[in-house]
Amino acid sequence: MKAFIFDLDGTLIDSLADIAEAVNRMLIERGYPRAPLTAFPRYIGDGVRPLVERALPPEVLATEDIDARVAEYQRHYNDVWKDATVPYTGIRETLSDLKERGMKLAVLSNKPDHFTKLCCSHFFPDAGFEAVFGARSNVPRKPHPQGAFDICEILGVTPGECAYVGDSGIDMELAVNAGMLPVGVRWGFRGEAELKAKGAREIVAHPDDLICLVTGVC
Repeated sequence: MKAFIFDLDGTLIDSLADIAEAVNRMLIERGYPRAPLTAFPRYIGDGVRPLVERALPPEVLATEDIDARVAEYQRHYNDVWKDATVPYTGIRETLSDLKERGMKLAVLSNKPDHFTKLCCSHFFPDAGFEAVFGARSNVPRKPHPQGAFDICEILGVTPGECAYVGDSGIDMELAVNAGMLPVGVRWGFRGEAELKAKGAREIVAHPDDLICLVTGVC
């Protein structure tokens, strides 16, 4: 193993409350009911447009201007993105440990690229990520492997030398599609059953369990 590529929301940071707040501000502006916080783990992971579509009342999807609602959500998220968001316990220490062991580190998310970079620079200023990519207009979103291949080129590694670490089925599909080791995390937004169903070969309960993938000793 030479590199670890991480998902962001639900893997490195617990951003659920801030994402929900931004979505609900958008909904309230439109006169729609708030979406419950418990619904958001199912909404998050496929990108900002699916997030907004899932939160809107189903009966208005055919007539709503989704692009405008996405823009409103992003305006609100820009106001709240760090209000309640925190790195998961042990993540910073594990990133530091992996780096000290010579691992290359990167982030690949379906979150908009601007916010992905903003969150990584704010919450992990010393992590030493060599590449940070969110959703870009010219690159297909996960689970398409192109973003992962772009990162491999930057890191100077092959996909088979990488682990992709995430909390959702989309993340596991991406890892499988890219030929990387699919590593699921139990602390995120989705459950272990989804991770296994989508191809997880390793599932970790705590961030420092990732060190075992490097040392072979747990």
